[in-house]
Amino acid sequence: MSLGKYLTSRVFLMQILAAFAIVATLGYLFMHWLTFTTDHGHEIAVPDLRKLTEEQVQNKLDELDLDYILLDSVDFRSDFPQFSVVEQDPTPGTKVKVGRKIYIKLNTSGFSSVRIPDLIEKTYREAVPTLKALGLDEGTVTYVPNLGKDMVLEMRFKGRNLKVGDKVLKSSKIDLVLGDGKMSYQEQENAVDTLAAPIE
Repeated sequence: MSLGKYLTSRVFLMQILAAFAIVATLGYLFMHWLTFTTDHGHEIAVPDLRKLTEEQVQNKLDELDLDYILLDSVDFRSDFPQFSVVEQDPTPGTKVKVGRKIYIKLNTSGFSSVRIPDLIEKTYREAVPTLKALGLDEGTVTYVPNLGKDMVLEMRFKGRNLKVGDKVLKSSKIDLVLGDGKMSYQEQENAVDTLAAPIE
């Protein structure tokens, strides 16, 4: 049989169709195998772990075939229970695959303490950012007669005067006593002299 007749014969056409069928079947099986091995389409929504303890996190993630890694603790936040999850990654609602690790950070047991910085004779505009950088809050601001306008003269906490180096808890409100700038230089000199004069 000549090549031309063979290419147009029924036997050749049947072999071509059989080859296409084999290729299509192999392709179908490969795609199903790939889907199975990559868990394509089988995703889990990450639960909200915030305010849960580490033990509660483990129980909840075990039910979903997810895992977690504890990164570290963060500064105490009063709006979260002690030792509860404050931050998580991925965020709640994110779709992930089975076995995915969720990274968490826990709240500490309480506020840590910080030392009072030297703000005496600093300006109000310098003092407030310094306090905030240390995790402290601005409390009540009062003014007294003094030559230096908005200059810090005293720092107080709950009514008591603070000295540089005193320790207070983070998030404490520090009251500031500032100069009003209305006292003249001569008046201030006289006030200093009066205070310095010996009592007879």
